[in-house]
Amino acid sequence: MKNEIRSADIATIELAVKSVDGDAKVNIDVATKTVSVDSWLLPEEFFVAFDDENYDVVIVEA
Repeated sequence: MKNEIRSADIATIELAVKSVDGDAKVNIDVATKTVSVDSWLLPEEFFVAFDDENYDVVIVEA
């Protein structure tokens, strides 16, 4: 599992999130290894997108 975010991962992460909610707003901070998603969906619904890309994720704030 990946637990770091690199600059090269940004496009992949954005596409994965948008595959769950095409209207989601995605903010990726490489320095803090965080991804913020603004969506009407529940945070748990995005786990599959990250899992498909082999990222290890946790929900910090919902």
